[in-house]
Amino acid sequence: MKSLGLLLAFILFGTGCYYDKAEELYPPGDCDTATVGWSATVKPILQNRCYACHNAASANVSGAGIALEPYSNLQSFLNSNSQAFLGAIQHGSGYSPMPKGGGKLSDCELLQINQWIAGGYPEN
Repeated sequence: MKSLGLLLAFILFGTGCYYDKAEELYPPGDCDTATVGWSATVKPILQNRCYACHNAASANVSGAGIALEPYSNLQSFLNSNSQAFLGAIQHGSGYSPMPKGGGKLSDCELLQINQWIAGGYPEN
């Protein structure tokens, strides 16, 4: 009977208290989508994640003929295929996931690019 009481006490008190750290459960929202611009935000993402294959010099060799630089090429591509661009970088169903063979862009990078495109993709 004594062991049953100890077991019951352990179940009630030993496993009943569980504390999480708020910082781990809810990381700070440091993704700035309010001031997204071409020069400061989008271009660095593309330089780091896309231009290796989709630059003006190698697009025909490694980028399926899609050059995302200079800005005027990207603008023309978005004017005709912004949905394909977003589908590819978001790894959407039916789209070739980009960057090819690389990891998906971060959630913050995707939010920033979406915000920039939704705003008319200005060259700012």
